[in-house]
Amino acid sequence: MDPGLLFLLLWIALLLPSSIASCSPHSCQLLDPCSTADDCAPGLYCGNCPASGKTQPSCTRGQATLPTSIVKGLPYNRYAWLVTHNSFSIVNEPSSTGVQRVTFYNQEDTVTNQLRNGVRGLMLDMYDFQDDIWLCHSLQGHCYNFTAFERAINTLREVEAFLTENPSEIVTIFIEDYVHAPKGLTKLFTDAGLAKYWYPVSEMPTNGRDWPSVTDMAAKNRRLLVFTSVASKEADEGIAYQWRYILENEHCMIR
Repeated sequence: MDPGLLFLLLWIALLLPSSIASCSPHSCQLLDPCSTADDCAPGLYCGNCPASGKTQPSCTRGQATLPTSIVKGLPYNRYAWLVTHNSFSIVNEPSSTGVQRVTFYNQEDTVTNQLRNGVRGLMLDMYDFQDDIWLCHSLQGHCYNFTAFERAINTLREVEAFLTENPSEIVTIFIEDYVHAPKGLTKLFTDAGLAKYWYPVSEMPTNGRDWPSVTDMAAKNRRLLVFTSVASKEADEGIAYQWRYILENEHCMIR
């Protein structure tokens, strides 16, 4: 090789960005250099964060400020809580059915990491599937092996662990409900160990009245609120029908 060409190649190599990850895949930690999200450990993504003083991509994470750290002791409904849509629909989540999944993804973090990063509301689509209740991102009210993510109890056990480890935190679950098994949701939440945190529907305020303060809810250990999209479940299973307690703003984009 021509010595001049060798010198040129070395000079170009020195000028190339030094952002290529020096760690093994999925092991780079917070603020480690990275090239793609696959370089970063779970819960992190590869991006630019000028505030860190780094000019090249590094493993970063977004973390919400908890509203209760700004103003304490308000009624539960006076706070704006961060909620994730299809909280279970996680990129790179391994298939639990052995079939390639064909669906859309909404999240990069595990449910545990979502909660650690400030999420306090989870939207979960629950279906009857394989003689159990599964989380599926599906269509036409049916879960298929190519739209299934995992058994719902696995995610609910993550919620239980978080509530146990954080005795002042409150989590809300919104169920897009396709479960037809009699008392299926009741059994599911009981088996996941969440009954002890359940906020009873009989005490939920209606007609726009304020909820108890978050301080009171934590003191009484009523730190899990669960809402279903099926009205009959309120009478049948004691699970609050969401539109009796919740309002939703509709929005659209007009070109």
